[in-house]
Amino acid sequence: MNLAIISGTSINRSSVFEGWKLDRVETPYGTIEIKCSKGIVAVNRHGFSEPLPPHKSNYRGYVSALKTLGVDAVLAVTSVGSLKEDLKPGTLVSCSDYVSFAPMTFIDDGPSGFAPSIDNGLLDDLKSLCPQGIESDRVYVQTRGPRFETKAEVRLLQSWGCDVVGMTFGNEADLLLESGISLTSLCMIDNYAHGIGDQKLSMTEFHDSVDRNQSVIDGVLSGVTARFGT
Repeated sequence: MNLAIISGTSINRSSVFEGWKLDRVETPYGTIEIKCSKGIVAVNRHGFSEPLPPHKSNYRGYVSALKTLGVDAVLAVTSVGSLKEDLKPGTLVSCSDYVSFAPMTFIDDGPSGFAPSIDNGLLDDLKSLCPQGIESDRVYVQTRGPRFETKAEVRLLQSWGCDVVGMTFGNEADLLLESGISLTSLCMIDNYAHGIGDQKLSMTEFHDSVDRNQSVIDGVLSGVTARFGT
């Protein structure tokens, strides 16, 4: 198995990838920065050197780079907001399906009959690495960003039966699954979505929560690199 880890905020804050070699891959969609060590590829979906906001991330570029490198399995680690009061910040979640109404594709010259399906091929391994447990079989919904959702938007997303909301996973899932790459979802709930819970949602509170949850993510990433690294 040729494994890649895709993350964003957490990957830049993590000590796990310190000392990993920074490299660049040329793709039809631009130059993509990656880090490599122990036979594992690490990708920051926002970019390592000059991070981009979610709505400007080069999704086609980094998935194309992973295809070029022969990656056949991806662990996608994402920060999400909870749409359910019983899914509290600090909870690890794995999604088995997702909602996105602005699909991404490599097919620009005709219709596509592709129907995405997440296999979560590494989930059993992840569960053994996460003593705190993982809420599995949840539904992710993607919004465009870069702002947080309105309260009315959150109520609508809840009515659709979605569990967590984010701004990135749907895009990369579309492209990875279309490319035949096995995909495992791991989400860290860093905040309640707008209007849920008593805490006022702000970027300051969001970043504080990410900081509090970083040690958990580092533990998972460290375990994954130890188990699957060569």
